[in-house]
Formats: sequence, C-alpha cells, structure tokens
Amino acid sequence: MKVALYARYSSDNQRQESIEAQIRAINHYAEHKGLSIVKHYIDEAKSATTDDRPAFQQMISEAESGIFSAIIVHKLDRFARDRYDSIFYKKKLKNNNVNLISVTENIDGTPESVILESMLEGMAEYYSRNLSREAMKGLMQNAYKCLNTGGKPPFGYDVDPVTKAYTINQHEAIAVREIFSQYLNDKSYKDIVDWLNNNGFRTKKGNLFGKNSLHSLLKNEKYIGTYIFNKSTRSKYERSNSDIIKIENGVPSIIKKDDFMKVQERLKQNQKNSQAFKAVSIYILSGKVECGKCGGKMFGNRRKAGRYGTIWSGYQCSNRKKYKTCDAKEIKKDTVEEMVLNHLQNKIFSDEFIDFITQEIHSQWEKSLDNSGNEINLLEQKLKKIQAQIDNIVKAIMDGLYNPAMKIKMDELENTKNEIISMIATERSKSKKGFSFEEIKKYLSIGKGISEKSASEQKRIIDTFIEKVIIHPDKIDIYFYLDKLKEQRGYDGAP
Repeated sequence: MKVALYARYSSDNQRQESIEAQIRAINHYAEHKGLSIVKHYIDEAKSATTDDRPAFQQMISEAESGIFSAIIVHKLDRFARDRYDSIFYKKKLKNNNVNLISVTENIDGTPESVILESMLEGMAEYYSRNLSREAMKGLMQNAYKCLNTGGKPPFGYDVDPVTKAYTINQHEAIAVREIFSQYLNDKSYKDIVDWLNNNGFRTKKGNLFGKNSLHSLLKNEKYIGTYIFNKSTRSKYERSNSDIIKIENGVPSIIKKDDFMKVQERLKQNQKNSQAFKAVSIYILSGKVECGKCGGKMFGNRRKAGRYGTIWSGYQCSNRKKYKTCDAKEIKKDTVEEMVLNHLQNKIFSDEFIDFITQEIHSQWEKSLDNSGNEINLLEQKLKKIQAQIDNIVKAIMDGLYNPAMKIKMDELENTKNEIISMIATERSKSKKGFSFEEIKKYLSIGKGISEKSASEQKRIIDTFIEKVIIHPDKIDIYFYLDKLKEQRGYDGAP
C-alpha cells in the first residue's frame, strides 16, 4: 500500500530532532507493516492548534489525487490538536478513501476505537490549551505594563524596539483621523478606501487598503488610548472576561473619545437591519445528516420565509438544492437537533450504559498496550541481529580484513541501530501511559445534560458518538458508533 508521511514540530518546546525522531518511527512502522512511503510532508515550527500549515494543506489537497491511500503520523496530535480540525480533515480524507494511521496509538476502526480516538484527541486539545495558558502567563506580564506582546502594531502606531511601548506613527495617524472623520461625514467604505490608496497610504503589511481592514480599524479601542490584550475573536476557544486585560489610557490616543463613540453608534445602526439574518448559527448535525429519499447529504440552510421575512433555519437535501433531482422537504433545525440530543441523553449517557462502554474502551486500551509490549520484543530481536552484524565487521577489521565497503556497511548498520533504539524508547514510553477506568468514565460522562451545553460543545459530542442521521419523510433514523458494539457484546441494558 502506498502511503504518505506527515511530521510536525511546534516551536514551543521542540527542536529539529523531533522531526527526525518522528520520521524514524514512521519509516520503521512502514517497513514493519510492508507499506511504501511515496510522499513526505513536513511542517517545522508549526502548531497543531491551527490548520495554517503549508505542508499539511498541500497534503490534504493532494489526497484527492489518489497517489496514496493512507497518511502515517507518529501520534494523532501531530495531525491536529484541535478536535474540530481533526474531525473536519479526517472526513475530507475519508471522502477520498485515505486513512489516517498513528504509529504509537492502536486505532483499528472498531466502535471502541472511535471513542478511544476521540479521547486521545480530547487529551491532546486539553494539553494544548494548558500549554497556551502557560505561554500566556509571560505575555500577560507585559500586557499589564501596556507593552507590545508580539505581532505588528495597529495602523497608526509603532513599537519602540527597546521599551516595547506603543508610540504614535505621525504619518499613519493622519490617515487614521481622516478615516474616522470621513466615516462620520457619511462617506462609504469605498470612498474612504479610494482616498487612502490614492494618497499613497498602505497597510502595515504594505498592501492596498480594503473594506475589511477599515471595519476592524474603526472598532479598535487603542485609538482612544485603551490597551486591550487577549480579546481576539479568532480564537477557537471561548474566553471569559477574566482572561481579557483592558487598561484605560494605556497607550497614546489618536482619536477623541466622543468621535470614537459616535462611530460605534453608526456602525451599530448600519448593521442593525442585516444583523439578525447574518447572525452565526451552528448546525450541530452538519456532516452527519443524509436524505432518506435520495441518499444525498443534507446541509444547514438559513433563509427568510413568509410575508414578514421570518428567519427559518433547517437542513436541506443537497441534491434538491443543486440538481433539483430530489423532492425531499427541508426539516426544521430545532426539531431534528432536539430529537438527536434527547436520544443521545437516553441511549448513551445513562449511568448503566456508561459503565458498560467504559469497560469496553478500557479493555481496548489495555489491548493496545499489550501490542506495544509485543512490538518491543520484535524490536529488541531486530536490535540483537543488527548488533551481531556490527560485531562481525569489527572482528573482521581487527583481524586485518578491512576494506572501504566495510565502513559504508558499518555506517548503515549504526544508523539502523539508532533508529531501532529510538523506536524501543518510544514504545516503552507509550506502555507507561494509559487511561484509567475512572478517566475514561469521566470523559464519557461529558454528555450528561447535553441539552444545556453550548452548541459548540454539543457538536463535539455528536461528532464523537453519532455516525449518521437519516431524514425520511415520515421518520428519523439515528445511527450511533456504539450500535455495532452493543450487537457484538449482546448488550441489552440501555434502550
């Protein structure tokens, strides 16, 4: 089988050697399993909490070409630490018949493994969040002093290279004041952008101004002297107000506060009419819903309906929308989602069933660790054979039978020996780690009270436990990953 290799290290506490160790582990695994590595994808100093990784994106794109049928990683957290990204990209790979293989984690596609894999992803995400919090501590010390914590300053400001304090860029400040003035005088974004670009002003990155850059600029409180840290809305993790540092008069101001507040009022007024329709709505069943009439995928659809333009949210068949080949009606978002959440609560998150599945997953993990022990034995046997060959060459040299080919062979054997030693260390490290019965049970209990959780939390739980939902004209079928496990084990407890 032709496979691709993916390796990554982040810049927080890892080095170049981390990449090399991952590659050695993957090469050994591929050799042991009889797999042919046809492509290498390497991301250096890149975090797995984001999908903004060049080699990773290239790999996902080229998976469509069929040049490999699986991707091998050293650990699942090399692929992604954010569970949404992990699920999203694994789904894309699955659509192209490409599997994801972890060298150190024995995930074999059984129902238990589906949940176990979710636990491993959850643990990796938890680790990543904790790591971010630790890194944040140092940044917050500078934030309390109103200093730059990294990255480019907003347009209109510079950063003193010695003190890291914000200073006004007088040339750019002219443009900032003009932007606010023109906006208050009813100039459109296009008019303001044209004025900026025609007068030679450029963004901090040296690009022409666009409408999007104007909107964020008009809302930036730094221009009235307020220092804000850790408020970015681009984070995938929810933040509480206690995580945000806000200090009045922390930086030199460029805009008068009265003018700034007038701009904010106008921004709100301009958005008021369209805000309801553009509000973000999370479709917690996205990627899981299929049409019972034609078998097509169903996707979230939000539109205005009726005489008064009431907002209607539902799931619509893609074949009806794109090709007009299906007459299945849309189903209301709240109706199907509430039904699925109730079934999850009743079928999966009862105390009795959680005890049952906890035992099954714990057994699967123990089996994985047992396999790790077998792998160590095989590696140690191979290491003995390599060492014997090295000893034979050394003896031949001592007996005066040296020739240049021996040196080449010796180097090859030493490299192989080091790779095997690294593999043994990895397997031994793995065998010391595991999930206790209590840890697994606690993780599986995350769904209790699922109806009261946020939409993002509900979606994560659904992605973990639900395989698919089929919408028929007269009924809804819900398929759980654990259904097969219940049948295999003859479980007759939970409904």
